[in-house]
Parts: sequence; C-alpha cells; structure tokens
Amino acid sequence: MRTDFDAIVVGGGPAGTSFARKAAEGGMNVLVIEKKKDFGVPVRCGEGFSERWNQVLEMNVSDADLGARMKGAAVFAPNGKKIVLVNDQTTGYVLERKMFDKRLALEAGRAGATLLPKSLAIGLVKEGNKTTGLRALHEGVEKVFKAPLIVSAEGMEAKIAREAGFDCKYDPYDVDACVEYEMVGVKCEPLIALWFGNEIAPRGYVWVFPKGVDYANVGIGVGGSTGADPKKLLDDFIGNHPEFFGDATVVEVKGGVISVGAPIKKMTSDGFMVIGTAAHQVDPIHGGGIGLAIEAGLIAAKHALKAFESGDYSDAALSGYEKEWRGLEEEKLGKRLKLRHVIEKLSDDDFNHVFNETRSKDLDEVLNGHFQGLAARIVLKRPSLLKVLKVLI
Repeated sequence: MRTDFDAIVVGGGPAGTSFARKAAEGGMNVLVIEKKKDFGVPVRCGEGFSERWNQVLEMNVSDADLGARMKGAAVFAPNGKKIVLVNDQTTGYVLERKMFDKRLALEAGRAGATLLPKSLAIGLVKEGNKTTGLRALHEGVEKVFKAPLIVSAEGMEAKIAREAGFDCKYDPYDVDACVEYEMVGVKCEPLIALWFGNEIAPRGYVWVFPKGVDYANVGIGVGGSTGADPKKLLDDFIGNHPEFFGDATVVEVKGGVISVGAPIKKMTSDGFMVIGTAAHQVDPIHGGGIGLAIEAGLIAAKHALKAFESGDYSDAALSGYEKEWRGLEEEKLGKRLKLRHVIEKLSDDDFNHVFNETRSKDLDEVLNGHFQGLAARIVLKRPSLLKVLKVLI
C-alpha cells in the first residue's frame, strides 16, 4: 500500500470519516487510521441523533441506520413530574451506531479514502520542528506514513493531539462516568426519556433511548468528580421502576466516560487539526456529540482542501476551520454549559420547584439559549434561587 498521503486522519468515528469523505471528494489522498478492527464497534453512547442535525448536515438517515424514530423527549423531575417536549432538537432517531458508523466509513472509502482498521497510531514523525507524518502499528507491524496534514479525530484519548501540543486533557469535573445497558422487555414510548435528580444521578441523569417497541438503551451518566458508582445507581434505578423494567433483561453492557465541558482553546497548528470529541466538541448538557463531530469534520475538510490547493498547511491557513466552527457553535454551547452548571447546583427540592414552574414551551426556549423568562419566574416564587440562577437572567 502507499505510504505518502495528503492527510492522515487518526480515528474512524463520525468526525474522522466525515472529514475523510469530503477531503477525498475534493481530490485529497486521505488515510484513516482506526485502532479497532471494525468501524462503529464498540458503541459507547445512547445513539441519539436529532432531526435538526439530520437536516443541517443533509445526512438522509435511512432505515438501515436506525434503531427507531423518536417523536420527542420526556423529561422527569426527581419527584416524577413529567414534561414532554417536541421540536427539531428532540424529534429524530435512535441510531444503530454499528451500522451508521460503518455507512460513514463506506462513504469515505467510496470517495477514495484509504481505510486502515486494526491500526494503532503510536507517534508523530518529525523533521526538526516540523511534523511530517505518523508512525502506526498495523497488525503488529510498525509502519511510517507521510503527510503534510495530520487530523486528530481520536475521541477522548487524543494521544496524538496531546503529543502535538494540544491541551486536550480533562478535569474530572468536566467528564461524566457512564454505564449503559441494551435491554429488551422495556415498556417505553417512542420518546427519549431523561430523569434528573441528585439521588438518581449526581451531576448527571438517567436516559432511556428506545430502539424498538420493547428494546432500548438504558444508561446513566454521573459527574466524574462525585465518586458515585454509576452501575450501582443504574441498577437501583431499574429496580425502583418496575413499571418500565419489571419484565426487562440486559442484552449488552457498555461503559466509558464522556466529555461535558467546554471545547479546547485551540484546534489547529502547523500541519495539524483536532476535530470531534478530541476537541471536546460535545453538548455539555447531555454529552452527545455525533452531529457536532460530523459538522466539525466537514468544516475541517473544507479548510483542509483550501490548504491542499494552495500548498499552505500553516496554522494561519488551517485556522479558518476553528473560526468557522466557533462562529456556528461556541455561543450556543457556552450557554448550555452555563445551564449545566446551574442544574448541578440545584437540590432535588429546588429541581422539583423548577419543574413545577416549567412548561413545554419553556424547555423549548431553554434549549435555544433563552433562559431569562423562566429563570425570572422561578426566582419570583423562590427568591433563594437567585444566587444560583442569576447567571441565566
């Protein structure tokens, strides 16, 4: 196989394969290095994908990608109060990531990208201070690949990005520890269901993402700095809700950590780009990142193609990617991070009060970054919450 490329992508998730497809369609010779033997395996997320992202990214999600179609979201307070929200951010799909990610990889391959699964990136190749390529283990044999551009789409680990000097490390406060079961026999509606509460999930939430009539992803994320045991909490939750899980059994167990903090401060340098979860491009409310990852990959590829055409892979030439991405997402994600920090400070009693004052249209406003009306109304009824909510007013 060839060893010289125009770009080397480390990581074959949605960010990496989306970059590879668009860059290859534009004429770049792209190599995708993926440490797993299969693209899309193992799955480490709830697999939700909103209709908004489907439209914005023109993904044309098909039945082959799907577990189920979602008609909205149900959000539960600690006391069990339920609010149902239906909009383009809550309607959409629960994907079969094994199929969806494989589809993205196939599309990249069809566009001309070289895919190299079962390969581990082990270090950068440098000539002086200039990065000129990557060393990788492919089926136990070390290989050296050359390219003027390296793209880190490595996910949480971001080993190569960190070697390149990017600050991709996580504070424990900015991660959630997660456990998820695929379960059959679940009684569920075609709604994404989320439960909040400090006893249920400290600094996090429980989710049920239906993938069929009685089949669902059932998981929990808890704040990484809380010391809470996510598996015990999830088992307790399931045991305390026989109305949903009384006849259910576990088919598959998954686990991991997800980012819920802010994006990294810098995403490009000479001959290097960081995209997707490696760049902390995730929603800080729920940790979801499929749509954000694909978007970042496509934007990065657009600017990589400009560099390819000009032959200029300098930081200045590549930084247009970061500028464009931040222009689209930074303000919105910043507001959602503020909201997360507020949610984490609420007692369960405060949370119940907030829910009592909240209507579906309020949640719609909140998801779009408009907090003032609801926050002011809550504080009028419970002035003690002003200290916590004032950042939203």
